[in-house]
Amino acid sequence: MITALSPLDGRYKSKVQELAPYFSEYALIKYRLMAELSFFMTLSAESGIPELPGFSNAELKLLDNLVKNFDEKEAERVKAIEKTTNHDVKAVEYYIKEKLEKTSLKKHLEFIHFACTSEDISNLAYALMLKEAGKHVVLPQIKEVIDTVKKLARQWKKVPMLSLTHGQPATPTTVGKEFLIFASRLQRQYNKLKMQECLGKLNGASGNFNAHIVAYPKVNWPALSKKFVQNLGLVYNPHTPQIEPHDFQAEIYDAVARINSILIDLDRDVWMYISRGIFKQKVVKGEVGSSTMPHKVNPIDFENSEGNLGLANAILRHMSEKLPLSRMQRDLTDSTVQRNIGTGLGYSILAYKSTLKGLGKLELNKKVIQEELDRNWALLAEPIQTIMRKNGVPGAYEKLKELTRGKEISKETVRAFIKTLKIPDEDKVRLLKLTPATYTGLAGKL
Repeated sequence: MITALSPLDGRYKSKVQELAPYFSEYALIKYRLMAELSFFMTLSAESGIPELPGFSNAELKLLDNLVKNFDEKEAERVKAIEKTTNHDVKAVEYYIKEKLEKTSLKKHLEFIHFACTSEDISNLAYALMLKEAGKHVVLPQIKEVIDTVKKLARQWKKVPMLSLTHGQPATPTTVGKEFLIFASRLQRQYNKLKMQECLGKLNGASGNFNAHIVAYPKVNWPALSKKFVQNLGLVYNPHTPQIEPHDFQAEIYDAVARINSILIDLDRDVWMYISRGIFKQKVVKGEVGSSTMPHKVNPIDFENSEGNLGLANAILRHMSEKLPLSRMQRDLTDSTVQRNIGTGLGYSILAYKSTLKGLGKLELNKKVIQEELDRNWALLAEPIQTIMRKNGVPGAYEKLKELTRGKEISKETVRAFIKTLKIPDEDKVRLLKLTPATYTGLAGKL
């Protein structure tokens, strides 16, 4: 939409729309509807409450269809009710009662939202949203990034490259090894995120089943609540105030933020490799790099990714720090913050896609790689002085420092120095065969 306030709903909507079924206002209402109806059915089937006998198959199908047939038009009806109630969860309760008013379930309507606080419904809704969005959108997108980086690592595992430590020429590596580092880091965090639990609770206004016990003292409410929450596919949290304390949400946001930080590191490194000429970028026909410099092919995908990862982490880290904090048994600051879950994850997904697009444009420039290595024969000062140390040559480091530090060193200079060394012929031959391009250690095997 050209008038959208957020770029996620405007410029970038098509790139993050797969999150809408999980984190839009419509999605939140639908997940709350699911939680309400699931508890209604659980009370009927599991509680043994005489006033609420088991529902018939037709009645169960009717309730299932309320969820299956819930669309944007139905969500608008809930929003219309909310204009009167000024309470979003109560609006869902009234909507359900309205839909069931002319059915056989009419006599049981007061068991909808029975003994529940709003958070009994909302915490389950958000937990389900996070669980399902993680499974169907977030984790697969991260996995695609990891698989792509791994593929490039294998493709370029033997291609030597000059390292830069402190921005200065340093011991060579291979292109693939440097990509492998990022793949390994990302995989570790992905594994942690994949194992993340999503917690839920249903225990009343202060977490003690107060109203439940007064109404039905013989029902084992903790056991019923646990079974209900677990049947939703969530982990039961038995000890809470009015809200589920959101610690698991903080764990999720911190995990995603760590992945995002690793990707910022990747984006910046690839950006600098492009700047050095290590990589060329495939030209997209019709695309403009600069409005005034026709020759430019800018690394815009990595820049876009880096910027959006920063936005994502600002939101995710605020949520991870804020959501576990609640005054006494409950305050409402978490409510407005949780409505931005889709924003934090949306900027993350947008960034992942930009990184993938950028990686897909990379072409190795072996000519530049070789030229960099050929300009830096001084790098062999490290292996030379190490061999000298091995053979007990005194002042090995200092002699190489004197030969190379701050000086232009050629292949001839290095080999002439090696020939003067009083070391075994085997070591001397090995050093004379060495070049910056072959001095990569075990990088290719790693």
